[in-house]
Amino acid sequence: MSSILTNSSAMVALQTLRGINSNLSKTQDEISTGKSVSSAKDNAAVWSISKVMEADVKGFKSISDSLSLGESTVAVARQAAETVTDLMTEIKGKIVAAQEDNVDRAKIQTDIGALVDQIKSVVGAAQFNGLNLVDGSNTTVDVLASLDRQAGGAVSTSSITINAQDLSTGAYAAKNVFGASTGVSANGDTAGFQLDNTTGTGTIVIDDSGAPFVAGDKVALTIGGKTVSYTVTADDVAATTTSDMVAVGLKNAIDALGITGLAVDYNSGTAGTLAFANTGANDLTVSAQFKNAGSGGLAALSTIDVSSAAGATAALGNIEGLIQTSIDAAAEFGSAQSRIDIQNTFVGKLSDSLKAGIGSLVDANMEEASARLQALQVQQQLGIQSLSIANQAPQSILSLFR
Repeated sequence: MSSILTNSSAMVALQTLRGINSNLSKTQDEISTGKSVSSAKDNAAVWSISKVMEADVKGFKSISDSLSLGESTVAVARQAAETVTDLMTEIKGKIVAAQEDNVDRAKIQTDIGALVDQIKSVVGAAQFNGLNLVDGSNTTVDVLASLDRQAGGAVSTSSITINAQDLSTGAYAAKNVFGASTGVSANGDTAGFQLDNTTGTGTIVIDDSGAPFVAGDKVALTIGGKTVSYTVTADDVAATTTSDMVAVGLKNAIDALGITGLAVDYNSGTAGTLAFANTGANDLTVSAQFKNAGSGGLAALSTIDVSSAAGATAALGNIEGLIQTSIDAAAEFGSAQSRIDIQNTFVGKLSDSLKAGIGSLVDANMEEASARLQALQVQQQLGIQSLSIANQAPQSILSLFR
């Protein structure tokens, strides 16, 4: 049945053409924006996921900047620690030279003082953007390292903690801790002697009667190149004989070293006294060093005095511990810098992976879009032709009335 009121063929052709035009418009949008999902109406779920990931990429960019800043700060501190180590090695050379009797120890002491001043200069200048990790003004520094997103959507950050190293030389207060020991230095806060093989003996006396210990004071002993230390606690200070507590703690630590032929006797009848005896086949150098609470890690440099034979002997043992302090600091910073560098590289790769993931979700397949565009353009032309034919159908009805 033909009707001039209802043209079913034209209606079908029109609906088909509308669908083709809609698909063509979407394809053209993909080509112009490069995205298959450019707004929430295209695919709400995928668009939401992509926006969250894009926000994370922005966050990782800030984290990368933070890691770069942290790496530069640690690099400055590491370089300072390495320079201090070199200067300390030079000081050791001066101390070794002072062991000879036929030398001008006063001039050697002057050279040592100049090197100590240079160490102070290096430590004071080792800052990056105002942050100094070697002058004792900081204990730890956190470097923002990661953005962690949980499955439930909660977001947190994590950091790399950098342990600052105290290489300052200030805040030292002499207490004459080793004044009664054999081979004491000028101020009595360092002591040293050599234990000859088989028969060597010596005594270290820890005395806090003149200037009482406080919590945080530290006594270190170096025997045969191995170092032990004891840090005074609040409980030790509360005890009636703090020096005995320190002496016992040091004796236990020395015994644990297991040095062949070395015997250390604690005499409870004489406060703070440790008697050393060497029955082994090798000579052993013993040195003691006091560091008061709150002083810098290299504060004992101020106790080095090679103007006397006893002072030179004590300094030789003590410089080893100070060199080790600077070496440990440089190693700590080197390890931290390496870790930051690894994390920075990982964050860069992670950001690239996230960007690739976002692209796979929302980017348009341009090859497919090109092929689809051409197909839709042909369909559009055929749809227009089909609608034109359907619109001409009622004209044939006129022939029935001629």
